[in-house]
Amino acid sequence: MGHEVAEDNQSPLLPTSSSSTDVSAVLVKRTGTLRTAVAHIITGVIGAGVLSLAWSIAQLGWIAGPICMLAFAGVTIVSTYLLCDCYMFPHPEYGPNRVKSYMDAVRFYLGEKQHKVCGVIAQESLYGNTLAYVITSASSIKAIQKSNCYHREGHKAACSYGDTSYMLLFGGVQVVMSQIPDFHNMEWLSVVAAIMSFTYSFIGFGLGFAQVIENGRIQGSITGVPADSVADKLWLAFQALGDIAFAYPYSIILLEIQDTLKSPPPENKTMKTASMIAIFVTTFFYLCCGCFGYAAFGNNTPGNLLTGFGFYEPYWLIDFANACIVLHLVGGYQIFSQPVFAFVERWFTNKFPGSGFVNNFYTIKLPLLPSFQMNPLKICFRTAYVASTTVIAMIFPYFNQVLGVLGALNFWPLAIYFPVEMYFVQKKIQPWTRKWVVLRTFSFFCLLVTIVGLIGSIQGLISAKFG
Repeated sequence: MGHEVAEDNQSPLLPTSSSSTDVSAVLVKRTGTLRTAVAHIITGVIGAGVLSLAWSIAQLGWIAGPICMLAFAGVTIVSTYLLCDCYMFPHPEYGPNRVKSYMDAVRFYLGEKQHKVCGVIAQESLYGNTLAYVITSASSIKAIQKSNCYHREGHKAACSYGDTSYMLLFGGVQVVMSQIPDFHNMEWLSVVAAIMSFTYSFIGFGLGFAQVIENGRIQGSITGVPADSVADKLWLAFQALGDIAFAYPYSIILLEIQDTLKSPPPENKTMKTASMIAIFVTTFFYLCCGCFGYAAFGNNTPGNLLTGFGFYEPYWLIDFANACIVLHLVGGYQIFSQPVFAFVERWFTNKFPGSGFVNNFYTIKLPLLPSFQMNPLKICFRTAYVASTTVIAMIFPYFNQVLGVLGALNFWPLAIYFPVEMYFVQKKIQPWTRKWVVLRTFSFFCLLVTIVGLIGSIQGLISAKFG
């Protein structure tokens, strides 16, 4: 087990607290409290995923939909409880060793081989999020155009706009922003992101609620949206599971948040309480958005609550909500891509220490702007990264299907498999004891959910593209 590694996966949400050791007993002044932990978790969890939940509940129906939401909440609580105990080693409360981040924990408890596998999955998960953000923000910009057009020309107007130009626009903005040094550590970024995500989620919930009152009845059925055949119905239900899985887990940032907490009380106790409160709030919020969206539109529930044009008026509110989505995602894209940049650039620096292309910085002075440092690798790699997410988003501009694939793909390994395995090592649990059997069964069951969600979403992607 190595103790000498540079910060391997900077947290997407928090400034990195350690840069020299993966496991340490060093004294750092930690000031985080229950309140800040809850705020960080909610910021990390509530994002673009909330927009697809009404559609997911519509596919599953009035009984299975809310039950699946609650089940995912329960699973998330279990996995966070397991992970909270892995922060301190060997004793979960007194340590003395701290594990600062998810990636470090995997290396420390499970060894180098699993760490490499986890690294690939974690980078893919971050990359996937940025890809989803390109698709979502383009559809929001398009929705603003549409909503204004419907307002001007009536709800029957043909108002149709393409996605491509908006994706290129978003990509262009990200190319510039990805060159700003230390951007993801700017405190205000996650504050703005949090305010924006709450704003548009509340607007979605409020519009759904108002629509239900206006309709005078609750739409929808126990079995959900009817499909042409049983097979189609199953595909859509499986895809809905992938979408819900995308909206929940935050295991990748949990240990970083825990590392900001002061003690006493022991960090793992505070973190468990914080997770409980945060998941309770998030689930309540998700159920409100999802259920009111379905109650308002029944079988016509759109895939994305704020861009699918269930709502036409008040048009300025829909514009405002979509503008909030775009603002959130412009910052969110950087929050998720900066750790990938750091990871790849560090790899290149270690691999080619003598290369000027990789290591030289050049000072550039533009009129009206302060002079800044440029590095050829940074310019090339970051631009190529943004270009690749934009191009893939143009090829597959399907919000629900892409979220479903990403949600299902990352749910089991990051939220279930690694936390369970690390917990076994931390608590020294022997094979075939009761706890071992229960957690293994739990992990296997979650793997099945991941597999069906992934199959359903891939089928959805293929049929959306070629159907």
